[in-house]
Amino acid sequence: MFSVLLLPGDGIGPEVVKEAVKILEFVFDRKGIKVDFEEELIGGCSIDKYGVPLRDEVVEKAKSSSAVFLGAVGGPKWDNLPVDKRPEAGLLKIRKELKLWANIRPIKFFKSLHHISPLKKDVVDGVDIVILRELTSDVYFGEPRGEFGDHAKNTMIYYREEVERIAHLGFKIALSRKKKLVSVDKSNVLEVSAFWRKIVSEVSRNYPEVELTHIYVDAMSYYLILNPKRFDVVLCPNLFGDILSDEAGGIIGSLGLCPSASLGDELERGKIFGLYEPVHGSAPDIAGKGIANPIATILSASLMLNYSFGMTEEAKLIEKSVEETLKDGIRTQDIAETKTKKKIKVVGTEEFGSYVLKKLQKLMSK
Repeated sequence: MFSVLLLPGDGIGPEVVKEAVKILEFVFDRKGIKVDFEEELIGGCSIDKYGVPLRDEVVEKAKSSSAVFLGAVGGPKWDNLPVDKRPEAGLLKIRKELKLWANIRPIKFFKSLHHISPLKKDVVDGVDIVILRELTSDVYFGEPRGEFGDHAKNTMIYYREEVERIAHLGFKIALSRKKKLVSVDKSNVLEVSAFWRKIVSEVSRNYPEVELTHIYVDAMSYYLILNPKRFDVVLCPNLFGDILSDEAGGIIGSLGLCPSASLGDELERGKIFGLYEPVHGSAPDIAGKGIANPIATILSASLMLNYSFGMTEEAKLIEKSVEETLKDGIRTQDIAETKTKKKIKVVGTEEFGSYVLKKLQKLMSK
């Protein structure tokens, strides 16, 4: 029997996770797969109850599960805590403990939502990018770190094996797409970036079919806005990937449309252990109101089916169900048009999830 550990977290996390679970339960039931869902605390809610953002017991449950599904962490309530005690520390801890070294963030433009993009339709139409971010090294994890009297310090560091494994994954993803990969660094001023560029170039020799381009991170932030359709697979160190993936979410109009998969080593052929979560935050200002956009969370469920359960076709059908729901004019308030002749229906979190489920039921009955 399979098991999925649910970590709904803070703010709107529980609301959007509920809708994704609704979709997953239907798929598993339809395919006759027995999956046990268990829920635990992470982030601010864990701090309130246990005094820590993530308990060791939860980490052990995560390690014994087939996959982990997370909502969101954080909120102003906990902003004054020391950095290592804040809700976000729980997220960093679970990524490190589960050895989730690769973060995949698909950035795909929805034609029905061109009105929410700040870019012209002809610039953004057709955008389909995968940002691959190294997740367990770089300045977020390097030692020493901290405040030392009259100064503070963080350490940006990469080891050869860390760059090699994320680069190999990047080239493999590129092979399955348009055979184009951009590697992002700041090698003109940072030794660690020069090292990154050297290793990526070495790995590229194993993938002669893939066109490799190196771009400085500052230039990349410019080109990503100027001509986003130019890019297919973008390989980034941890810090740069964190920033650029949020910028890319702005290109399509909302982080509420952006799913993510944090992956570790392959467990068996075609199945990888992973943690899946929407890119957006906990949105405490709308928490509990039932109006949050669940699209990123539902699409994260699609990624989970694809990578951790090997259910590629079902994953594609979830994506198609979301697209068809949007084509029908169904919107949560954050993505609704204000001036349009098209018939639009603004719904809440639960109702949007139900619309997607109905589309999926119809598609899977064919």
